[in-house]
Amino acid sequence: MFGLVDANNFYASCERVFRPELEGRPVVVLSNNDGCVVARSQEAKQLGLKMGVPYFQVREQFERDGGVACSSNYELYGDMSRRVMWYLQQVAPAVEVYSVDEAFLDLHGMQRHFNLAGWAGDVRGAVRQRTGIPVCVGVAPTKTLAKVANRLAKKDAIAGEGSGVLVLDDEMQRGEALKRVAVEDVWGVGRRSATKLYAVGIRTAAQLAGVGDAWARKNLGGVVGARMLHELRGFPCSSVTVEDEARKSLCCSRSFGQVLTQLEDVAGAVATHAARAGEKLREQGMAARLLTVFIETSRFANLPPPYSFSTQLTMPTATDDTLVLASWARRGLERIWRPGMRYVKAGIVLDGLERAGANQQATLFADTTRSPERAKLMSALDSLNKRYGGGAVRVGAAVTAPGKQEPWGMRRGAKSPAFTTNWGELWRVRC
Repeated sequence: MFGLVDANNFYASCERVFRPELEGRPVVVLSNNDGCVVARSQEAKQLGLKMGVPYFQVREQFERDGGVACSSNYELYGDMSRRVMWYLQQVAPAVEVYSVDEAFLDLHGMQRHFNLAGWAGDVRGAVRQRTGIPVCVGVAPTKTLAKVANRLAKKDAIAGEGSGVLVLDDEMQRGEALKRVAVEDVWGVGRRSATKLYAVGIRTAAQLAGVGDAWARKNLGGVVGARMLHELRGFPCSSVTVEDEARKSLCCSRSFGQVLTQLEDVAGAVATHAARAGEKLREQGMAARLLTVFIETSRFANLPPPYSFSTQLTMPTATDDTLVLASWARRGLERIWRPGMRYVKAGIVLDGLERAGANQQATLFADTTRSPERAKLMSALDSLNKRYGGGAVRVGAAVTAPGKQEPWGMRRGAKSPAFTTNWGELWRVRC
C-alpha cells in the first residue's frame, strides 16, 4: 500500500500559520516580483481567481472582497516543508518527497498491524498539531490510485463531507472512486492526452482503466501509458524512491526586480546564485564539474530586440566551493556580456554532478585536492547562514553598500517575515 500526503493550499497555509488574522479570508501568494497569482486559499478559489492571472488585473476587485495578497516567501515555505517531511519520515518506513508539499509513503505490510484509515487520520492530525499545516491523506495499492484517493479526500473535506483521509483498499471502493475523477485529473494524463481521450468518449478515470493495453501503448505514450492503466487497476508499477539518484543538474535563477544595464549589478546577481548553488551542493553532498551562466532581456520588449544567451564552462575538477563557483560564474558572465542591453534575468546551471570527495580524475596542471582549511571555511559559512539567516555571510561581489537595496533583488512588497529562519524575524508572543 502507498500513501500520499498533500498539503492543502500550501503557500497560503504557511502564511496563515504565523498570521492567524488571515484565517477565513481570501489569500493569494504572488510570483517573483509580485507578478502573477501562484497560490490561492480555498476562499480565493471560491471567488473565481485563476492560477497564473496577473495580479494587477484582479487586485482592485480582490481587495474589495477582503482579500490579502502576500509576496512569495520561499525561505518560509521551504522550512515549513522540511518540517512536514521530517515528521513523515519518522512515522513511515520510507518517504519519497515528491514536491515541496507532497510526499509518497511506503506502507507495505502496515495493513497487517494498523487500521490504515485510523493511522492516516492520526498522521494528518499530528502534522497539523506540529506544524500548523493542514494536509489530506490518500491510501491505495498504487501511487496513481493514492493520488486519486488524495484528490477525493481533499474534495470531500472541502465540502464538509469527509475527514481528509480516504483509503481505497478493496476493488469496489476503487471502482467507485475512479468514476468520480475526470480523466484529465489522472496523474500522468496531460492536456494533449486528455483531448485525445475526450475525442473517443473517455471522460472518467474508470473509463480509462477499462481501455485495452494495446490502445494505451499506441495512444498514451507506449509503455508509460500501459503502466498508468495497470496502476489504475491496482497493480503497482513503481515504488517509493527515497533518494533521487537520477538528479543530474541544479539551477538557481531569478528575475530582477528592475531592469539592469551595468555589468557589476548583474555580476552581483550571478554571484548570489552561485553562492546558493554551492550551498545546495553541500547540503546534498554533491559537487559539480560543469557550470552554465545565462542572461536574458525582456521577451516582450521590441527595442532592443530580445536577447538570451548562455555559455558553459568546464571546471578543472568537480567542486562545491562557493568561492570557486562564483569565480567561474563571473568568468562566464563576462564572456556573454553585451553592453547597452537591458537585462531582466540571470542564473546559473550546474551539471556533471557527482558525490563530493569521490575519486576524481586528475588534470595535468590543476590541483584536484581541496584543502582542509577551505572545507572548514565552507562549513563555517553554512553554519553562520543557518544560524543568522540566509545571506548573513556572502561573497564580496554580492554585497551592496550599507543602507542600499540589492539592485537585482526581487520586488516583494508584501512579504511576511522569515518567521522560522531568521533570528531577527522570529514570531513574537506578547503575554
